[in-house]
Amino acid sequence: MVNKSWKIIPRPLLETILNNHAQHHRVPQPLILHGPRGVGKTTLFLERLLKDWNKGPHITGYVDFAQSIKDHHPQHNNSYPWASWSSCDPPTLSNCKTQLETCLESMTQKGIQLGAITSSQIFSTLNKWHRLDTVLRRILVQNNSNTALKSRNAISKVSSSVLWDRAVFALSARSNAKEIDEILGLEEKGKSLSVEEASYFREAFVALRLAKEVITMQQGWRASAIAHLNRTGGFSRSLANSCTDWPCLLLELLSKAAEIDYFQPKLVINNIEVLKKAILVDDSMVSGPMYHDSLIWRIVALGANERCLPVMLATSDSYYSYQAYWDFGFPDIFISRENFGWAPQEAKMHMVNDYFSQSEWTVIIEVLGPNPRHLFELYALKQSSYYQKVLEDKASTFEDIVDAYLAYLQVTVVNPAMDKALEFLQKFAKDAKSGKIPKDKLRFGSPWKHPSKLDNPTQCQQWAKLQLLDFVQSLINTEFGVNYLGDCSFEIFDDPCTVALLEVGLLYAQRDPSFIRPISIGIQRCLVRWLVQERMKMSLQNLLQFLWQRIIRGRSYRHLMLQEILVCNNFCEYEFARGCYLDYNTKVVDIHRTTKPSQVQM
Repeated sequence: MVNKSWKIIPRPLLETILNNHAQHHRVPQPLILHGPRGVGKTTLFLERLLKDWNKGPHITGYVDFAQSIKDHHPQHNNSYPWASWSSCDPPTLSNCKTQLETCLESMTQKGIQLGAITSSQIFSTLNKWHRLDTVLRRILVQNNSNTALKSRNAISKVSSSVLWDRAVFALSARSNAKEIDEILGLEEKGKSLSVEEASYFREAFVALRLAKEVITMQQGWRASAIAHLNRTGGFSRSLANSCTDWPCLLLELLSKAAEIDYFQPKLVINNIEVLKKAILVDDSMVSGPMYHDSLIWRIVALGANERCLPVMLATSDSYYSYQAYWDFGFPDIFISRENFGWAPQEAKMHMVNDYFSQSEWTVIIEVLGPNPRHLFELYALKQSSYYQKVLEDKASTFEDIVDAYLAYLQVTVVNPAMDKALEFLQKFAKDAKSGKIPKDKLRFGSPWKHPSKLDNPTQCQQWAKLQLLDFVQSLINTEFGVNYLGDCSFEIFDDPCTVALLEVGLLYAQRDPSFIRPISIGIQRCLVRWLVQERMKMSLQNLLQFLWQRIIRGRSYRHLMLQEILVCNNFCEYEFARGCYLDYNTKVVDIHRTTKPSQVQM
């Protein structure tokens, strides 16, 4: 069975939920599909759903904001990173904006081809949010520079609708009719369409171009204000909205044109968190986080006020599992669908005998867990020539392959991510010293209250590593079962180490149940090994500092371990029942093969 090709296994329940949402032509809320990395969210859309969502009356736009990150995207023959996108070079905001707008424009053109979007609809939607008189007059004057003063005065006295018709006519005269016919496919329909019908479609297409020209000109008027905003680091909702006017206008047009069994558009945005990290190359737009917030705010407002086409956001950033709901208003502002991949029993049903033997599966589920990406990568390693070389050594076993894969995760994923987390903590120390951190984040008794006050980078780095060691140790003492809603205080989010490890993507704060933990059992074991390795490399002085930190200022999150819960998912199985704790997934392989995380204590 070793040479059997990997297959995409259906997820009937999750697919049914998403299909039911997508079958509506308009919905009141966007949907967020969130979950840890490697559980198959992107595969679910690309391999199982999008094909059916582009049949018949359905048309689905798919935007992956990570596509322009060439070193970490399958489209460029690379794989997604295990850690967060913050560990990669961020894309430019202009690229992300172009991706989104190109996708929505192609969907709008499809609506025009079907006759669902007309010139009058484009004008009424645009006129609802924008004052058009001045910009249309300027466009008309620019299009005809030889206009006499008398004609200009005549233009200034007519209504917006008349100006719109004149501008559409003027733009039609400048447009290439053959190019428009090719885009709309009118040449194929030519024999069945009358002259009036063909001109009707062309007018709608030219009106769409005119709307884009109107919004581009209005945004150009705000260029100086946006540049000043970027220099000062301020916030302006009107300027942020001006940068999202065009995609949101297209969304509103598509939503109004949606009709059951005729034209049902929907939009899937993958890796929405990349938009927050996108960088500016000039001052023509607001910052990435401001653009991200404006776009989502306006999608939410469109759904709440008038109903919006189904918009689905897919992300591996745990910010969108809980915190985003509060930042954007209230806990139910989005439809939440959380995906944890396979449960151990479900994974066993699909994997054993087809890809792994029973004995191999026992090792895998104990060491790595049923994370689909772990299983795929391990199966690829099993099919490689390296596996054959290992088998030639009679003393080697399948556990050596698993150890090699775990070492790969340690070296290429966890250690670099921990280095990024250390940089985050060093920045926190500098900000605390300069007074940028609010005092309520540095309250009395906090283990991180006293960062290094010296300008010595070495001491700052030692303080950061001490904090990170202390935090990982406290997680191990809680058996990686910290419930951040355990006392309704969110105190763990004040800890800069929590924020750092969430930021680099090694921890995931799930929504229901509300646990913070590593993204997989394999990553969890690598965190434990990182702690052991760092402690083994400590000098006597650093070891004494670590012991002092643990005894005097050490973190303790054991009060966030609930006593009466049952958590069964694809990472691990926790059971706190009558005070009895059963853990089935805590052994650490390699040199710590018989060591439980709970025994690595201080």
